[in-house]
Amino acid sequence: MRIATVESATLATVGYDEAQELLQLEFGSRAIYLYFGVPAAVYEALLGAPSKGRYFNGTIRGRYPYRQILDANPVLQSAELAARCDR
Repeated sequence: MRIATVESATLATVGYDEAQELLQLEFGSRAIYLYFGVPAAVYEALLGAPSKGRYFNGTIRGRYPYRQILDANPVLQSAELAARCDR
């Protein structure tokens, strides 16, 4: 997974696994969420957006299944991710 630190009032880091279409977002609060089925174009547009928070709210939030990560290791195996996805 590629992880990038971003300049944003909302997000701290953005990670993406293209093979699994898995987007990992770490918010300023340090909460980490995984979003499933996110196309690479959405990830790339998020990185290029002048306002990451506005892009997240308008394009990602509420549109993709997600799961909050509660443990210290956010990169999980794909089978475990699918089993733990609650939306």
